[in-house]
Amino acid sequence: MMKVQIKKPDHQIKKPDQKMQAWIDAQKRHRLSHEQVQMARKLGMNPAKLGQIDNHKQEPWKLPLAQFIEERYFERFGKTSPRAVVSAEEQLRSEKKR
Repeated sequence: MMKVQIKKPDHQIKKPDQKMQAWIDAQKRHRLSHEQVQMARKLGMNPAKLGQIDNHKQEPWKLPLAQFIEERYFERFGKTSPRAVVSAEEQLRSEKKR
């Protein structure tokens, strides 16, 4: 009798390093500040999808990405910015120390 092996899905859960690296890359690509990246992460935004939001030059009715993130953050949390701003690089370093 032959044993049948079931293959696992090709997509795997990303490691924290890869997730943080995606945010670091998105910050550089879309010219966001550390504060705006932290706001976007807290809002649950996907760094890979930020390009769809950041096309205000082609679609003039849209806000620039930085302003869009700040407005959504204010609507959700009622604050203009987070209390303590920690860059993605610093957060990655602190996670590696643990």
